[in-house]
Amino acid sequence: MKITLKQKKLKSGKSSLYIEYYKGSSIDSNGKKIHNRDFEYLKLYLIDNPNGSKQKKENKEVLELANNILSIRQADYIQGKHNLRNNQKNKLLFLEYYNQLKEERYESKGNYDNWDAGLKHIERFCPPNYTLGDINEQFIKDFKKYLSQDATTKSGTPLAQNSKYTYFNKFRASIRQAFNDGYLEKNFINNVKGFDQAESTREYLTHSELQALAKAKCKYPVLKNAFIFSCLTGLRWSDINKMTWSEVRDENQGTRIIFRQLKTDGLEYLYISPQARELMGKRSDESGRVFVGLKYGAHFNAQILRWCMNAGITKHITFHSGRHTNAVLLLENGADIYTVSKRLGHKELRTTEIYAKIVDSKMKEAANLIPDLTLQL
Repeated sequence: MKITLKQKKLKSGKSSLYIEYYKGSSIDSNGKKIHNRDFEYLKLYLIDNPNGSKQKKENKEVLELANNILSIRQADYIQGKHNLRNNQKNKLLFLEYYNQLKEERYESKGNYDNWDAGLKHIERFCPPNYTLGDINEQFIKDFKKYLSQDATTKSGTPLAQNSKYTYFNKFRASIRQAFNDGYLEKNFINNVKGFDQAESTREYLTHSELQALAKAKCKYPVLKNAFIFSCLTGLRWSDINKMTWSEVRDENQGTRIIFRQLKTDGLEYLYISPQARELMGKRSDESGRVFVGLKYGAHFNAQILRWCMNAGITKHITFHSGRHTNAVLLLENGADIYTVSKRLGHKELRTTEIYAKIVDSKMKEAANLIPDLTLQL
């Protein structure tokens, strides 16, 4: 067994220290590699960027204490106490374990926010002293029932179907991880079906609406350029906002962007049109942002709606609608669904298929555009 001191970065600007007891790995019946690990969270924290001698001293003292605990654990193992974690592994609080998993995802904003929102409902449902050893199939079924019948939003309304789907999936993921980490002898989620995902409305702009928007005045030129850029490329706000000139390659055959998606951490190579490149403006310092001054918040979201009203568009358009617009326009103009899926950076083709349904519905609408004729047969 390998006993090591490790740390996890938290969103708070600190790192949590814990001891990992690694007991090797095995292959399950599905051919998946399962790592046999136990963890001991020390409830000791380091300041990631210590400011001044006082904080540096605190970090030094905390690290010394953690290393002393590590030495004791290693000595216990050497002395033959091979089961030193077995008596404690099931006593870890479920809420504490879930929160640790949540903090591991702090660099992925969308995913972190979903785990955090799920935690708020788990805290309302789960007793604070509930341990991993207490988990059973009934516990999982009861949480699903809570989400379905009792859980409400901040305004007191029942949860939407997709909210139930998302929160229960995070809950299931934590149970699955506890099993993979060796805290549970059985994967209790296998016999409990999750919620079905509702098909959400994906608001988008037609080509004529996008043209009207391009001609209309927007209070913030950088917002206008960035949004239309999203419509032409399919990039998310998060990737557009963080884009630097070092990611933009102006080549003989055109311009492409080489970047890592903030949401999925996948590396993408995306060719863009000359018009999309024009919206980026003149090249500057390699480390500088392309869309300088772009901000996220209620004020900019409201400006998008005002801009749409100026263009005579009454749809509820958000920045993310630019991504939907790109997908629909590509499919309407002959791109195959696989190419669209790759350009959007989707991991699964079924994620892209919803846009094909939108295009298909427009084809049905088009069939009835021609006025009826007075027929004499």
